[in-house]
Amino acid sequence: MSAEDETEQVEGDRWGVAHIHASLNNTIITLTDLTGAETLAKSSGGTVVKQSRNESTPYAAMQMAEEVADRAAEQGISGVHVRIRAPGGNMNTNPGPGAQAAIRALARAGLEIGRIEDVTPIPHDGCKGPKGRRGRGN
Repeated sequence: MSAEDETEQVEGDRWGVAHIHASLNNTIITLTDLTGAETLAKSSGGTVVKQSRNESTPYAAMQMAEEVADRAAEQGISGVHVRIRAPGGNMNTNPGPGAQAAIRALARAGLEIGRIEDVTPIPHDGCKGPKGRRGRGN
């Protein structure tokens, strides 16, 4: 195998990073190159469903992932590493309902899934948490 054959295989096997931000109100999928500097494709819940209450549903996440996978295939990307992000901070640290559905849809669309990483921002004793409901103070 010569050096030319190796470079042809490397060029055909291009990878990207799928950033999935899944909150309780919306899901956003952004596909970038491995450095994260160049955005190749992006989609959010509002682009695929009409009602705002449906933006975070698993169905919307599947539709978004299919759109992103199509654009990835056009640009020659065969596999993605997935970075899941929940709202974090002093808010909810669990991803919304669209996160798992988006990963499944990316895999079903023909993209190879590499590493799955949770990048939710977690404070190290940062801001004080939100006050309890109805002013109970807990």
